[in-house]
Amino acid sequence: MTTVGDVVLECRDVCTRYGSTTVLENVSTEVRAGEVHAFVGLNGAGKTTLMRLFLGMIEPDDGIVRVRGLAPASMPARHWTGVGHLVETPLLYPELTVVQNLRIAGRLAGLSAAGATAAADRWIEELVLARWARTGARKLSLGNRQRLGLAAALIADPDVLILDEPTNALDPAGIMLLRTLLQRSRERGTATLVSSHHLDEVARVADRITVVNEGRTVGALDPRGIDLERQFFDLVYRDSEARR
Repeated sequence: MTTVGDVVLECRDVCTRYGSTTVLENVSTEVRAGEVHAFVGLNGAGKTTLMRLFLGMIEPDDGIVRVRGLAPASMPARHWTGVGHLVETPLLYPELTVVQNLRIAGRLAGLSAAGATAAADRWIEELVLARWARTGARKLSLGNRQRLGLAAALIADPDVLILDEPTNALDPAGIMLLRTLLQRSRERGTATLVSSHHLDEVARVADRITVVNEGRTVGALDPRGIDLERQFFDLVYRDSEARR
C-alpha cells in the first residue's frame, strides 16, 4: 500500500528517439505520493513524451520507467484503474453525452455500474457541467471538453494522476477549479505529474518544478521563489547555448 512520500512514478536515464531525432536524453525524475510535480518547458521540449512513457503508450529506447515499481508494459490491468490521465486532448466519445462519457470512464476505471453512475453525477457537479450533462461531447466548447476530460481523469479518485497541459482552453473559473482539485488530490495522497508552460499557474499548486529543454532536464525551480519566468528562461538559454 502506498503511503505519502513513497516514490510512485520513476524514470532513470531515459532516452527516447523518433527515427534520428532524440526526444528525451538521459532524463531521470520521480513523483512521490502526496505531491504535485510539474514539468515545465517550451513547446517540443519532451514533456508529453515523458507522460506517454509513464502511461505505457511508448517504450524508452534506453533507461527504465517504473509505475509503482513496475514497468508499464508489465503492469496488471487492475493497477491501471488507479491511474487517471489527460494527455494532449481529452479522449472522448464525440457522439455520446457528457454523462454517458463519464459513466464509461468510471466503468473503465473499475467502478461498478452504480458506482460509475454516482461518480459521473458527482464530477458533473464538481466540474460545473450540469447544464451540458445531456449534450453530445462533439457539441461542447473547447473549455467544456477540457473540463469533461479532467472529470474523466478524476472519475475514480485515482492515486496516480498524469495531466498534460491541463489548463488548455480553460477560462479563469476553470483554472481556479483545477487548482482546487489538484490541492484536494494532494491531500488524498495522490502522486500527480503535471506538464505546463504557464509558470505562474503551476507555481500555485506544485511542490516541485523541473525544467526540461530540448529533451533534457536542465534544472529545478522553487515554486515559492520570485521571478520564476526569468529563472526559467535563464536555465533554458544556458542549456541551448551549451549545445551549440
